[in-house]
Amino acid sequence: MNLCRKAAVLCHPVTMKSKYSQYYNQSLIHSYYTFAKNMSTQELAKRIENKKKLSSLDMVIVVLCTIIILENLLVLIAVCRNKKFHSAMFFFIGNLAFSDLLAGSAYIANIFLSGSRTFDLMPVQWFIREGTAFIALAASVFSLLAIATERYIAITKVKVYGSTKTCRMFLLIGACWVTSILLGGLPIMGWNCINDLPECSAVLPLYSKKYILFVVTIFSLILLSIVILYVRIYLIVRSSHQEATNLPAYALLKTVTIVLGVFIMCWLPAFTILLLDTSCRIQFCPILSKAEFFFSFATLNSALNPVIYTLRSKDMRKEFLRVLCCWGVLHSGRPADRCLVPLKSSSSLEHCTIKHEHQTTPIMQDCTSV
Repeated sequence: MNLCRKAAVLCHPVTMKSKYSQYYNQSLIHSYYTFAKNMSTQELAKRIENKKKLSSLDMVIVVLCTIIILENLLVLIAVCRNKKFHSAMFFFIGNLAFSDLLAGSAYIANIFLSGSRTFDLMPVQWFIREGTAFIALAASVFSLLAIATERYIAITKVKVYGSTKTCRMFLLIGACWVTSILLGGLPIMGWNCINDLPECSAVLPLYSKKYILFVVTIFSLILLSIVILYVRIYLIVRSSHQEATNLPAYALLKTVTIVLGVFIMCWLPAFTILLLDTSCRIQFCPILSKAEFFFSFATLNSALNPVIYTLRSKDMRKEFLRVLCCWGVLHSGRPADRCLVPLKSSSSLEHCTIKHEHQTTPIMQDCTSV
């Protein structure tokens, strides 16, 4: 009860109706931030005053997110315009690129709606701001899982995505987004700490600690699943004595190892902060007040995914150059015929696609170098 008096907010059992009625209470965010950040009203007012302008870190993140949007847009254009990329693997890569593009857009919106502007928001607007970022993160994680699953199935079965099974691929992509929206939308649907102040997060003051723990646990299990799938792929390659020295197969292992390493490197600090947030109050764990630095570092993952998953394909690199070339040529008033000439050579991906239809040996079914 002392906690409730400190923040001047009631802490009694409430119905969902009374909780939802708080979604349009503009003074609620100020009260919850005062408590969650362990600040007096004067300290919070001073912090608001200091954050009226974008900081240097904010500007760096805006530039980074702009790069994320542009490079993932380039991936989507390349996949859409080149029929050689209309395959399961590239559709999954396109889905990852779209989720990372959304992440970049959400991060930029978050930057411009944060700081002093946070306290001009109503709770429902705050939930939309944070929920969009969570949806984008979830979609990226589920896309990584889908790619890992596709790699595992492709290396153990023949012709996984025939004409009769294409719909399964699109259903998987659809399920990725439906699950992401549900996961990111849980707080606005009611799983939050409104009218339950002691359960509030210090990093995200309207989010319940239990919800944050749930999300981090889900993402950690997904990461563990990806590790297991890639270990299985490695064991399959090692167990095939005849194809164990196949360079494209080892190129695939190198690619997925890089992907896992970068994903862990970028997100482990942020996940650690969120886990710490669920078990420690900010006065005992002052590092929680620096959470924005860890989330800023995590945005690098969305910038690196297109590099890792697409630039290792020669054809994708060529398509990037063609798109950029056409953009420059069309804006210079010259004909774009040379830029629109179809690709003549094939990368290891295309060679492996052909082998996929004629070979029965697991390793040679799909030796894609993503």
